[in-house]
Amino acid sequence: MSLRLPWLGQDPASGFPPAERALVRPNGLLAAGGDLSTPRLLDAYRHGIFPWYSEGEPVLWWTPDPRCVFGTDRVHLSRRFLRALRKSDWVVRADQAFERVVAACAAPREDGGGTWITADMTRAYVDLHRAGHAHSIEVLDAKGDLVGGLYGVSIGRMMFAESMFSAAPGGSKVALIALARDLAARGFPLIDAQMPNPHLHTLGALEMPRSAFLARVHDLVRLPEPVGSWEARFGARAACSLARESGA
Repeated sequence: MSLRLPWLGQDPASGFPPAERALVRPNGLLAAGGDLSTPRLLDAYRHGIFPWYSEGEPVLWWTPDPRCVFGTDRVHLSRRFLRALRKSDWVVRADQAFERVVAACAAPREDGGGTWITADMTRAYVDLHRAGHAHSIEVLDAKGDLVGGLYGVSIGRMMFAESMFSAAPGGSKVALIALARDLAARGFPLIDAQMPNPHLHTLGALEMPRSAFLARVHDLVRLPEPVGSWEARFGARAACSLARESGA
C-alpha cells in the first residue's frame, strides 16, 4: 500500500504506536503488519485498537476518532418492534455456537459486497474464544435455528463488539439488547461499536471523542471480571422478556 504506516514486527510484545499518530484519512488507520495472535489482539483491545482489513491486504490496525459506542443502559428499540417481540418464541443464549455466529457474520452480503472476516481472522477469534475473551450472543427460533447474533471481545468490564447478523428480521437487534441488559447488570457501562453509521444511531449509539473513549477503556479493562465462557452466567432467556422489561 502507498500510505506510510508504522509496520509492526512479529513480536506481540512490541506494542503499538500512540493513538494520536493515527491517520485522519482513512479515519483511524494506525499501523500495519504484525499478526493476529491472542497476546497481540488482547494488547490491541486494551489500547482501543482493532484489526480490520480485506483478503490480500496486510493486517491493518485502527483507532478511529470519534468512536461509536453504546451505553449498556441506552440501547434503543422502537416501540413497534418491542410490541412484536412480546409475541416472539425466540430464545437468547451465549457462547454455545461461537463459530457458527462468526461464520454467519462473515457470509457475503446480499449487495454483493465481500467480507473482512477472513479465514485468518476467524481462526484468531476462535482462539480468543477458547481463551475466554471472545463471546457470542445467539438468537434461536423455536426450531433451534440461528436467526441472529453477534460476537465480540471482553476484557475487564469493557465489551468490544465486532460484528452482528440477522437471518430473520430483528435477529441482530435482539442479540444486541440482550447483551446490553446482561452487561449493564454486571457493571459494564459501554459496548464499543467501532465505526459510526446511521443504522447504529437508530439503535442508540453515540459518538465519543477518541481521547475520552481511550480514557474509559484504560480504566474499564483493569476492573476485575472472570474470564471464561458466558454460557452458564448468561443462561437462556426468552426474547419476549426483553420487551416486557422495556415496558412494551
